[in-house]
Amino acid sequence: MAEQESPKPWGVGFGPVRQDRAPFTARQLWRLDEALTLSSLETGLTFSVYVGALDEPTHDHAERLHAGLGAVAPNAVLIAVSPGQRMLDIVTGERSAKRLPDRSLALAALSMRASFSNGDLTGGLVNGLRMLADQAGRQRPGRD
Repeated sequence: MAEQESPKPWGVGFGPVRQDRAPFTARQLWRLDEALTLSSLETGLTFSVYVGALDEPTHDHAERLHAGLGAVAPNAVLIAVSPGQRMLDIVTGERSAKRLPDRSLALAALSMRASFSNGDLTGGLVNGLRMLADQAGRQRPGRD
């Protein structure tokens, strides 16, 4: 079993992965990378995605993963998904939370869950990232 990989402030982190099966195809990874890049560039926030098992309590684990982003954590948004546990958590930093109120997070989570329940993990994440970026708005000079 592969070791758990911590999330990177620029992309997708994976939980434990079986050696014989990658969690995403190359095309799916390309779509996720593009969505992460565009969301981050447009908003000035750092978006990250973690897909893998979450320790109980899952929200605490997601918060630890977010904190693991280091210096970018206050301006970051982490989407943590554990398909096997049917769990989704979105964690925002101190500054990113000012631009993404709870209502925006709930709407994005609802949309992602709908896609996940239809078996579309990649599409759910991509659409969720787009929704969050739209809600956060464009980066403005001199503002958080």
